[in-house]
Amino acid sequence: MEGAVALEGVTKRYGSETVVSDVSLTIPPGEFFTLLGPSGSGKTTTLSMLAGFVTADAGRVMLNGQDMTHVPPRGRGLGMVFQNYAIFPHLDVAENVAFPLSVKGAPKAEIQARVTEALAMVKLTGFERRYARQLSGGQQQRVALARAIVAHPRVVLMDEPLGALDKNLRYHMQVEIKEISRRLGTTVIYVTHDQEEALTMSDRIAIMNHGRIAQMGPPREVYERPDSTFVAAFLGEANLLVARRDGDRFAGPGGMPIQAGVGRVEAAEGRLFVRPEKVSIAGAGAGAGPNSLPGRVRHASFLGNVVRYEVEVAEGALVLCDAANAAGITLHPPGEAVQLSWRAEDSRLLAA
Repeated sequence: MEGAVALEGVTKRYGSETVVSDVSLTIPPGEFFTLLGPSGSGKTTTLSMLAGFVTADAGRVMLNGQDMTHVPPRGRGLGMVFQNYAIFPHLDVAENVAFPLSVKGAPKAEIQARVTEALAMVKLTGFERRYARQLSGGQQQRVALARAIVAHPRVVLMDEPLGALDKNLRYHMQVEIKEISRRLGTTVIYVTHDQEEALTMSDRIAIMNHGRIAQMGPPREVYERPDSTFVAAFLGEANLLVARRDGDRFAGPGGMPIQAGVGRVEAAEGRLFVRPEKVSIAGAGAGAGPNSLPGRVRHASFLGNVVRYEVEVAEGALVLCDAANAAGITLHPPGEAVQLSWRAEDSRLLAA
């Protein structure tokens, strides 16, 4: 099936170090799939094995149902956008974009039509005769994207292509890349260490750690229902409070009764996970019961759309709470006694 990608038990070693270990995944045609993880997690090596720049030591790389493990990059029919854009300085914009078609010997009329179409998609019509030195970083990124899609590949690989852009431009390019991939029906495999970028753009995310996939699923699922403390802490801010077994139940700081929506921990101690935006804050004495903690505001930070509170609760534990900056919001200054609470369905019990 055109645009289908699969890795089957792929492993890569450099000497005694295993950088990717037994990774398997299936990506259907047209999906925007992101490999997310910290530096050294194996995500770029995984993408390089898909591209053919690195050969797997074990396992298979499958494209459109065919084994491409030992096929060189030029034989895989993929589009590629690099982190540094890789724009040829001696070629103008049109020549850069035309390059994949020119090396294949495509007819000049077809090349011109495809280049015109690709530049229109990335909103660079009129820039055909400019050179790299005459372009901003965002414009160079658009040239790299146009070059990746000009031959209408069914699969495009992107290795942290927006890392050099400022925040506002990066967001606009995220939206444009997603829209272009949707319009073309292209399968996109995207590498980033930026959690917000992955959540914004992806249909599914694979979070990698130490060469393995720690968790894979739609953005909301992995964000709100992490399987481990690593995923919880890596994908955004997270409260991970010590939870101790009390008979057949668990108790949090100061013996607070815990009610968690899901999660099962067999050990005597686990971690209670809840996102800061799921925690409510009110004045002292606002209520008690499961998932309700008295505390004192230690810091209050204005972040624009939210006010982030750092609240010290029993046993010196710190809880983050994000309160929306809405009309009529009650502000709680440092030193004020407050009551924190959250719904059972917004929390999970995780292994320590």
